[in-house]
Amino acid sequence: MRPPRLVPLFATVRSLKGVGPKVEGLLNKLFAPRHEGGHARVIDLLWHLPVSVIDRPVTPRIADARIGDLATLEVIVTEHRPGGGRRGGARGPYRVLVEDGAGAALELVYFNADPTYLKRLLPEGSKRLISGKLESYDGGLQMPHPDHVSTIQGAEPGGAGALPLHEPVYPLTAGLTNTTLRKAIGEAVLRLPNLPEWTDAGFVAKNAWPNFAQALARLHAPDAEADLLPSAPARARLAYDELLANQLALAVIRARLKRRAGRRLEGHGKLRKAILAALPFKLTGAQKRALSEIDADLASPDRMLRLLQGDVGSGKTVVALLAMATAVEAGAQAALMAPTELLARQHLKTIGEFGSPAGLRIALLTGRERGRERTGIVEAVQAGRIDILIGTHAIFQEHIVFNDLGFVVIDEQHRFGVHQRLALQEKGGGSGAELLVMTATPIPRTLLLTNYGDMDVSRLDEKPPGRKPIATRIVPLERLDEVVAGIERAVRGGAQAYWVCPLVAESELLDLAAAEERHAALAKRFGGKVGLVHGKLGGKDKDRVMAEFASGALSILVSTTVIEVGVDVPNASIMIIEHAERFGLAQLHQLRGRVGRGAKESSCILLYRQPLSEAARERLNVMRRTEDGFVIAEEDLRLRGGGELLGTRQSGVPLFRIAQLPEHESLLQAARDEARLTLSRDPELKGKAAETLRLLLYLFERDDAIKLMRAG
Repeated sequence: MRPPRLVPLFATVRSLKGVGPKVEGLLNKLFAPRHEGGHARVIDLLWHLPVSVIDRPVTPRIADARIGDLATLEVIVTEHRPGGGRRGGARGPYRVLVEDGAGAALELVYFNADPTYLKRLLPEGSKRLISGKLESYDGGLQMPHPDHVSTIQGAEPGGAGALPLHEPVYPLTAGLTNTTLRKAIGEAVLRLPNLPEWTDAGFVAKNAWPNFAQALARLHAPDAEADLLPSAPARARLAYDELLANQLALAVIRARLKRRAGRRLEGHGKLRKAILAALPFKLTGAQKRALSEIDADLASPDRMLRLLQGDVGSGKTVVALLAMATAVEAGAQAALMAPTELLARQHLKTIGEFGSPAGLRIALLTGRERGRERTGIVEAVQAGRIDILIGTHAIFQEHIVFNDLGFVVIDEQHRFGVHQRLALQEKGGGSGAELLVMTATPIPRTLLLTNYGDMDVSRLDEKPPGRKPIATRIVPLERLDEVVAGIERAVRGGAQAYWVCPLVAESELLDLAAAEERHAALAKRFGGKVGLVHGKLGGKDKDRVMAEFASGALSILVSTTVIEVGVDVPNASIMIIEHAERFGLAQLHQLRGRVGRGAKESSCILLYRQPLSEAARERLNVMRRTEDGFVIAEEDLRLRGGGELLGTRQSGVPLFRIAQLPEHESLLQAARDEARLTLSRDPELKGKAAETLRLLLYLFERDDAIKLMRAG
């Protein structure tokens, strides 16, 4: 039901002039990961912005051009030299001799050439404007495969068939040239319809912004790299449009989900008292505050949508358990979904330890439970004999039926798709289940607005009493022997250590090889006191190694990043992170959070390979300066930007194509205000003025919001 005027923008790129099967295949390869279906569309080309600009000033004489530089020259074609030129040889490149007005000459060199095409392009005696990189070869000058060849008459900027004196440079894929992509994008820009203005005219005028179509055309025809900066008027205009679409969609979704009736889940507090009595510590002020916010949501007839974000070790699982106990007291079941089996089993350990004394019936369901054991759990859940079901994505599968699911907790939401979240919520019957999302990755405020704007937020910003600071040191790999000797002394005194191996080019196999190599080296020195865990290890083997480490039978645990979240061994007091410069700040912070959980003084050593890039040095220094996850999250956003901080579109996080955070943070706030004001006046976006905003939602593919409005 896309508006007719936008249909041409969502056609495949094959509909564009000059795009044949070969170019279409390359464009599919470049854009397929962005959306389902695998076919590049016209709009994908429009959102594909240049990253830099090539300046092609015309050099009047060949003698004034510098070897190794880009040269744009006015020349006369004097001779075609097929098959090798001066050196001869039938298999050599095709050469074309050209001269300037002063008599200086150079050769244009073409490999695997089509002579007929070149004779048409460069007829002898004709004047041409050529542009490309100038090289020295065998005592002469040459220009291999010029970027551009143009007739002099059409060479003026803006003339028909003009050589681009300022050429945008785009991210490419193997086999696709910048010239081919630029021409296809030029055709896509011609498809832009004349669209009505959806943003307040005063706001547009105040910022001196062009309209939507002008902004896109300008970004694809920049005169200088300054035109591509986040602050440039055309880029800022489109960034605002994208952020406004995002905020409108979130506001619509939030209003719809909130409007659907929830269910009151109120308990008498008996189970909560029993759990609190079993805890070896008192709740922090932040935990009490979060619980009172959750209790108010559960007691309300409105649907609960709350994000609980907390720093490493701030006690999110205990808050979730106490909230789930309330749901159970109210006669409902609760479910907790975790992204990995390791984390699900860690939750089972914590929740079982504190929940069982209160009489809660708790079960675990992951991909590992099979046969009779699995059947027994599934039947018990359906019959209502399980109060709390903990598991991985296995628990939202169709054949898992709850007796009365009233409360859903999803841990590390950014690792799940939105559809997985909704599928589990819908198992709550007619009114759906109340939802609590947890994350151990503190999220900067800007990303909270763009990714979780449909939720209320509770924040755990205190650590339980007794948690000691972790001494963090940055050490070059050249001092590896000193580090190993220090671990040997500590292990002799009863300490335990994690040794995390590097993330190597996002390859599980390479990560595994690095971990196995380090394990073998440490085993030579420490014998059987060294264990190894990684993603390829079978579930039971992983459990066995983790149990041996937790019991103290192993002194050192070598691992890939599988221990990033959910591993809790209070006696472990040393964390070694090898090649720490390859990790992001959030991941370093999560890994460091595995220690400092017991009575011992803890330390974290960040091993790095020299020389360090400026960005890597800054990341490691942030780790040394602070343990505050919220400070670290803001720094991570500043250093890396919002695009890669929370993962990919696959994990349910919208990727912005135009907007950049934190650079466009002020625009985000303005977009949020405009979205709220608009929906307060016209909640259904049905008025005449809102038609343009529907166009905006379709343009930026926030169709879910429109579907919700249509469904009522």
